[in-house]
Amino acid sequence: MEKIRVSAVKYINSYPFMIGLRDGEVAGMIDLGVCHPSECADRLIAGSTDLGLIPVAMIAGMKEYHLVGDYCLSTNGEVRTVLLVSNTPFEEISTIYLDYRSRSSVTLCRILAAKAWKREYRWLPAPEEFDITAMSHGEAAVMIGDRCFEYARHFRYKLDLGLEWKKFTGLPFVFACWVSTRRLPEQFTALFNKALSDGLERRNEAVSLLKEGSSATPEEVIFYLNHNIDFRLDDRKREALAKFIEYIKELKITP
Repeated sequence: MEKIRVSAVKYINSYPFMIGLRDGEVAGMIDLGVCHPSECADRLIAGSTDLGLIPVAMIAGMKEYHLVGDYCLSTNGEVRTVLLVSNTPFEEISTIYLDYRSRSSVTLCRILAAKAWKREYRWLPAPEEFDITAMSHGEAAVMIGDRCFEYARHFRYKLDLGLEWKKFTGLPFVFACWVSTRRLPEQFTALFNKALSDGLERRNEAVSLLKEGSSATPEEVIFYLNHNIDFRLDDRKREALAKFIEYIKELKITP
């Protein structure tokens, strides 16, 4: 069998998956690459990867997709690494910058603005060179991933978007799932799922993958992976995912 091309997210929240895929029986069956969440989706849609941990917002526009395995990146409240940040009180914000690295998180912010906060904003892209610490009065930005450990302390005002969704819907929120655009061999998917499960059993070992100079301490990472990120794709998460996609279509948002 040809190797399955797999794209994973290069953030701390996916480190347990990386451990399982690196050490599991499935390791010899895959070519594994890591990138930003939005790039994982682009690779899958372009056909340059067979299976990706992609932002679930992209599912809304896919003609065919298959959820692979029983695991995802989700939260059942405070997630800590998907934030709306500003040094302006939120009631005075008029402009929100949207992180180019994300699809689900920026879409979540737009849905919350329309459905929960009932506010209109000017939405602007935040490209790679965007300096999130240099925003003016009235501006806020969606910040995701490991950067939150480093930069959140620079802001007086922070909204946790996972918690905002939970308060609005009563549901958990799913940020990313393992998705393919075609059915993969059952033998492979079984071994892939086992590798994910095995990695989660060893999630505390994820601190070994921290890069030198990381702003997140080992203690923060262990707490985060055990208390903020929820990895199991259960029926409640599937309900939340369906609700999210429903809102995307209702509001005609293009992730």
